[in-house]
Amino acid sequence: MSLPNYFASLGRYHVWATNKLLASNLKNLSDADWRRDCGLFFRSVHGTLNHLLVADNLWYARFAEGRSPRIPLDTELHTDRRAVCEALAQAVTRWSPWLATLAPERYDGELAYTRNNGEQVRIPFAPALGHVFNHATHHRGQVTAALTGMVQPGPELDWVYLLQQEAKQ
Repeated sequence: MSLPNYFASLGRYHVWATNKLLASNLKNLSDADWRRDCGLFFRSVHGTLNHLLVADNLWYARFAEGRSPRIPLDTELHTDRRAVCEALAQAVTRWSPWLATLAPERYDGELAYTRNNGEQVRIPFAPALGHVFNHATHHRGQVTAALTGMVQPGPELDWVYLLQQEAKQ
C-alpha cells in the first residue's frame, strides 16, 4: 500500500473511531463521572477529550496551515460536555480532505514547527503524521479504559473493525 493510501485509511479511521467513542456510553456518564479523576494523564474523561481536541487542533495547524500555535496541552477549550464532543467530532473530519491534497513525494519530506517551549523542530513528515493518529488512538483507549472502570461498556475501536466494515462495502 502506498503512503497516500495508508494515511487516507488512517484519516478515515480517525473519524470512525472518534465518532464511535463519542456515540458510546459516554453519554450515560453522570456529570460527576464525566469529570472524575480516573488516573488518566489528563485526569478525567472531560480532560482527556479536551486534550484530544487541543492536540488535533495543534497538529492540524502545524501540518496543514504551517502554523505553530502555543497552547498548553491541558487547556480546557470547552467546559460543556456537548461542546467538546461536537468540536472534536468536527475537528477530526479535516484530515482526510487535506490528506487528499498531498503529493506522494510530500511523505518523504520533513515537518518543521515550533514546540510550545519555543524549540524549533524538524522531523520526518510521514512518521510525524503517523504520530497524530497514533496519539489519538492512545487517548481514545484511555477513555475506553475509564468507561470500563466505571462499569460502562467501552466501544470496540480497533482499526481492523473499520477495515472489515469497508471490505464488506
